[in-house]
Amino acid sequence: MSSEPAITASGSIKPATGHEPDDIQPVRVVHLGGDRFDINVRGHVIRTDQPASDGGEDTGPTPTELFIASLAGCVAFYARRYLRRHDLPTEGLAVEADFRMGSRPARVARIEVRLTTPTGMPEERRGALLAVASHCTVHNSLMTAPEISVVFAGDPG
Repeated sequence: MSSEPAITASGSIKPATGHEPDDIQPVRVVHLGGDRFDINVRGHVIRTDQPASDGGEDTGPTPTELFIASLAGCVAFYARRYLRRHDLPTEGLAVEADFRMGSRPARVARIEVRLTTPTGMPEERRGALLAVASHCTVHNSLMTAPEISVVFAGDPG
């Protein structure tokens, strides 16, 4: 267990206390018709859909695109926190990601994340920045896969 404070999903910092098994964070997904769904998270709503070429209405990104966006957003968040903590410039910080699909089973097979550092970023800080950004919560969750269960609502256990 690290003595470093943890950065929560909301961006606040709390002391490192290990995992908190009772810290359940609900997400609710509601079907809107067709391939459209609204994802409700802490009062925020995110629409997902499928491209028109795949039978959707293209009213939002696909869940897979949100998955990649979550990784890129998390990398950017950790990078910005590192820069701020070390009084380094943040203007120009950017993250881009692309992915390739795999089959059998259908999945994201490859992700490339590219971090653009701000102008004025000292060369000697690049390695540490990359190390921090590469250990964001989403990346850690992909590298050490969480236990996932899919059950019917209302079933015991």
